[in-house]
Parts: sequence; C-alpha cells; structure tokens
Amino acid sequence: MHDNTLTQDNREKFIYLAGEYRQLVKFYNVEELCADKIAEMVRFIPSAKNSKFSVAALYRLVIPQILLNDIDKAIYLDSDIIVNLDIRELWRIELDEKVLGVIPEALNGVDAQKGFKLVADNLVKPDEYFNSGVLLINLKILRNEWDTIITAIKFIGEHPEYSTYLDQEILNYSFSTRTLKLPVKYNILVNNWLHEKIIKKVIYHFAGGAFRNGMNNRFNRLWMKYFMKTPWFDEETIGRLYSSFQQIHVSLKQSMVNLSAMMSGKTRAFFTLPRDIDGLKKFFSIRDDEEIILAENQTSLQKLLDAMKKSQGKKVFFIMLPNFPFQALIQAGFVPNRDFVNGLEFLSEAQGLPLNSYQFINAM
Repeated sequence: MHDNTLTQDNREKFIYLAGEYRQLVKFYNVEELCADKIAEMVRFIPSAKNSKFSVAALYRLVIPQILLNDIDKAIYLDSDIIVNLDIRELWRIELDEKVLGVIPEALNGVDAQKGFKLVADNLVKPDEYFNSGVLLINLKILRNEWDTIITAIKFIGEHPEYSTYLDQEILNYSFSTRTLKLPVKYNILVNNWLHEKIIKKVIYHFAGGAFRNGMNNRFNRLWMKYFMKTPWFDEETIGRLYSSFQQIHVSLKQSMVNLSAMMSGKTRAFFTLPRDIDGLKKFFSIRDDEEIILAENQTSLQKLLDAMKKSQGKKVFFIMLPNFPFQALIQAGFVPNRDFVNGLEFLSEAQGLPLNSYQFINAM
C-alpha cells in the first residue's frame, strides 16, 4: 500500500526483491484507489495530516476495500518489522468469527493503563488493548464494518486526547472485544525485550526508535542482516554512510576548536551525581583545584546557580546529568557553550553512553 510518493526506482526494487524469493508483489495506490475514504477520515480527524505517523497510518483501515472480494484473509505488517519466521505459521491461524488476530500490549510487558488513555479512561480493558503493527485480518467480517470504523474515527476526532496512536486507537475503540489474542511471538516489541540473549524465530517490531544502540546490539545486527539482502543496500547507501561518518568527523574537530576557544583563560567545574564522581575524575582527569558540585537533592540546582554566578567568566561548568533542565541556566542569564556545556556529549560507550545510530540508519 502506497501513495504518489512511491518512485519508479523503489517500485522496481520491490519487484526485484520479491522475485528473488519467487514471490509476487502488487502495488495499491491508496491515495488514488480510496481517495474518497481517506478524505472522509481526514475530514473527521484533520490532525491526521500532521500526525507523526502521517495519513498513511490510516491506510490499513481500508484494506477490505482494496483487496478483491474473494480474498478472505490478510496479514498487515508495519514497515519497521522483521519477520524472522515462516510467515505461513501466522497465516494458518483461523479467526472464525473474530475480526482481527492481535497481540495485546500487555504481552510485551506494556502497562496499558499508564500508556494509553483509552485504557486509563476505561474505554478499553487493559488486557484487550492491542498493538496495530501486526494484524491478522478477517476480511469477510471487516468488509461490513466500515460504519463501525467511521464511528470510531468520529469519536477520536471529537476527542483528540485519544489520537496519540491514531490508527491503533481507532482499531482498539472499534474491535478490542472482538479479537483473537495471538502469542507475543508474532509481535515482539524489541525495546521491551532487550534483555533477551538470543535471536528467536519470531516477528520483531522495531517501534519507538528501537534501532539506536549500534552494531553491538543483536537485534540491530539482525536488521542489518536482512537489509543487506535487499536492493537498497548498494553503492549509494555506502556513499551516504561514508558521508555521515565524514560529517561526524568534521563536527568533532569543530567541537574541539570551539571547546579550546571557550576554555581560553578559564578553568573547569563539574555538576554530577555522587555515584559518578570516581569515573568522572578518571575520564576528565579532574585536578584537585577544580570544583565539583554534587547533584544530591532539590536544592542542588540552586547551589549550582550560585556557584556559576560567583565564578561567571572564570569557569566553564560541565553538566553531567541526563535530562538536565538547561533552560533554567539560560533563564538565569548563562550562555550555552560559554558558561556551560552538556558534559555528557563528551562521553562514549566506554563511559556508559550508548551510541545513537539513528543518523547512520537514516543515511542508509
């Protein structure tokens, strides 16, 4: 399922990839085939156009209208999915009178009561709220449920507080009590299973930015294994990856120059948690005459502000706390990269700061 942004080059790559496995790929331009239904949905939920998922998140709702009437069942997969098993295993599950085969969020260890407002407000039961990234669809029944879907869309449109996970909220509001609960192996949310030691024959779902911790992560290596088998892994990909590394290299050198200029005539000071002092002293080679302020309690921020005012223009403060409210320092009149820096940016994996590999994946 696609819209008018699908290029001819990407279309040909899909055809080639399917052919490598003796399969057939068909293209359904939802923007053209279901223009009226998409327009109807967007009319009730105008925010869908600006959703982080885009209007395309709603395409799964019109699958029954796209596929021929003699097709009774379909599998829907999000685009951030690795199917590391024989998909026929999922296909052979019988739905009988259930509308959807789904994997409840609770099976992935998700507290639906805290994570989803539909559940918090008792509109969907915690054990029935499901993830919409993998769906086994009973087309025979769903073809007659467009009014049910539109009712849900109208409700979400009138109550935007329930629209965070757009299509997922619509499907849960409509069908949470009419689903067949499938084993979690058919939709493993990678972020919730990072403790797993081995790769299994399951369907892995890289939702929520799961791909971010470099190639030491076994799940990322699985993704790369499959990516390398596709036509998208080519000389252009290698070129973009090289350019990405080059940009980081240039940025690092520039940061060193900026830091050198910033430190001219100044000494360093550090704001950190008590537990991190020993590692910090070793990594930054902190001298005995350099100030360390401990983040021990709620009064510590004021202690930091007082110290910064006292030594403004004489010291650069390295802030070593994750999620630190830097805006508080700016509001107090201090200037980033002159009076203070985010010291965590100087750490590496060796100091416990994982590599965010998103920019490399995005480049590829």
